[in-house]
Amino acid sequence: MNIILLEKVRNLGNLGEQVKVKSGYGRNFLIPGGKAVMATKDNVEKFEARRAELEAKAAEKLAAAEARAAKLAELDGVTITMRASDEGKLFGSVAALDVVDAINAIGGEVEKREVIMPEGHIRQIGDYELTIQCHSDVNQPFKLTIAAE
Repeated sequence: MNIILLEKVRNLGNLGEQVKVKSGYGRNFLIPGGKAVMATKDNVEKFEARRAELEAKAAEKLAAAEARAAKLAELDGVTITMRASDEGKLFGSVAALDVVDAINAIGGEVEKREVIMPEGHIRQIGDYELTIQCHSDVNQPFKLTIAAE
């Protein structure tokens, strides 16, 4: 299935590119999500007429993401306190939603899907380096400290 991308999609392409994807991915994710349209002759003409408008929207989204990343860079990290054993193992774990709640409580603006935890859920006390992906082009490193109560 050939589609035209209406925005940048990670690991697929940039705005305006015509790419070939599996039909299920196109029909079930890209087209309903407004990320792409079918690459028909009419849609190609409509896209070319709207290209400047879509590029302006993409630039606006990128600028907003960079501003959010700069705001996150000003924050000096976040500390989450949880119950833990004497060896430093947590009773439970820290997931992305816990990180989002902690960051939003100190004035950041983050969504769950933006938090990248390379090691998965955290189950030990310590300092961790996470990545907040505000946009497909904007990644902000973030410090997370897990402390015992």
